[in-house]
Amino acid sequence: MGRGVWLLCTLLAGGCAASRSADLPAHAPSPRPNVVLIVFDDLGYGDLGCTGAVGWTTPNIDALARDGVRLTDFSVAEPVCSASRASILTGRYARRVGVRGAIGPTSGAPMPSEAVTIAECLRSDGYATACFGKWHLGHQDGHRPNDQGFDRWAGILFSNDMWPLHPDSPKAWPPLEWWNSDGTQSPIASLDDQATMTRRVTDAATTFIKDHQHDPFFLYVPHPMPHVPLACSEPFRGSSAQGAYGDVIQELDWSVGQIMGALDAIGARDRTLVVITSDNGPWLSYGTHAGTTGGLREGKGTTFEGGIRVPCIAHGPGVARGVDCDVPMWSIDLLPTICAITGTALPTQPLDGRNEQGVLAGCTEGARRCVFTWYDSTQVEAVREGRWKLHLPHTYRSLEGRPGGQGGVPARYSYAHRTGLELYDLGEDPGESRNVAADHPGIVARLEDAALKAERNETAPTEPR
Repeated sequence: MGRGVWLLCTLLAGGCAASRSADLPAHAPSPRPNVVLIVFDDLGYGDLGCTGAVGWTTPNIDALARDGVRLTDFSVAEPVCSASRASILTGRYARRVGVRGAIGPTSGAPMPSEAVTIAECLRSDGYATACFGKWHLGHQDGHRPNDQGFDRWAGILFSNDMWPLHPDSPKAWPPLEWWNSDGTQSPIASLDDQATMTRRVTDAATTFIKDHQHDPFFLYVPHPMPHVPLACSEPFRGSSAQGAYGDVIQELDWSVGQIMGALDAIGARDRTLVVITSDNGPWLSYGTHAGTTGGLREGKGTTFEGGIRVPCIAHGPGVARGVDCDVPMWSIDLLPTICAITGTALPTQPLDGRNEQGVLAGCTEGARRCVFTWYDSTQVEAVREGRWKLHLPHTYRSLEGRPGGQGGVPARYSYAHRTGLELYDLGEDPGESRNVAADHPGIVARLEDAALKAERNETAPTEPR
């Protein structure tokens, strides 16, 4: 099966041009597909039963994979929280919308209000919208979920480790707060409080579904877990053979089952597009409290495959049944693909992603393209075209083969590593173990030139269509 690539973007801003939806009789279920987008935090490529997990089970997610499409070559645009989420929601590279790295309580620029999200596109076309979980795209007035297209929201504004009890931070983080749907806040002051978050997210999501059985809706569920610190509710403690990480994953799988059950209760399973993925690869320094890349190289915070290739499962309208698909798809493709499936107009601003309905419907690869990855800098670190991936010279962090930490305390990375100009054939070598640059100088020259043009903003984005 052929493999796809990565592409580029623009600084133009604009709104979503609303398309029209037909008037429906009172209380009749909407014929338009609902959308549920579930994004786990730091879930690794090998962390699901259907991707080879050992020590825990994910029967609800695996059932969706068996009945839908499991994308085996799905990648995020950047290997870190805020930047990745900006690309997921806008279909644009994070650097184009002014987001770099992971936004902290006292650092990092928020996603600007003019950045158009999936929620804004669908809400402009009559969809009810909600976000329950971790936002991490800005905490200031004007940059919260209700300012970016979500009618209802509840959750945390930062990562759950951004609190005073973090074992590996020199900063005195302010208290972590849970924002309720009514705008009030309650403290997340202990691990017992952290242990309530998966259920809070799940309860809010299922209530929203039941409240909107007659309306088309977009439900975004960015779970705070399995990002450290790990915590789960009492019924799941000790439920896995692996320990805390497995227990947390099994509660997340339960959450997916609850959401699918809520869809069943209103008769909406077959008219709801469900997409399940992760924001980046596992935080390997946390060892027993981190996931696995399934054999891919490195992890979160690097542009090797372990940092950017993540699980992705799609189920519902416009999606094939029972298919494992190795055609590449990217997080920047979610907005244009969701808009196409729902019949919603794209933003007026150009995008970096493209409509990949063909991948979901028939595992069909589109025209060849280049896609670029950054990590918290203006330098392109890697460019992919088809099966080829070129790393440009850059530094990266690594455990150098040492084990990660235990009990929630991380091991130390080495930051002394640097790549050369390295080419990998991901079709033959997804673990990026054999640099074949010397054998393919023409491919190296072409991809290096594309990366330099991307850094100079000379690569054209995808125009709205």
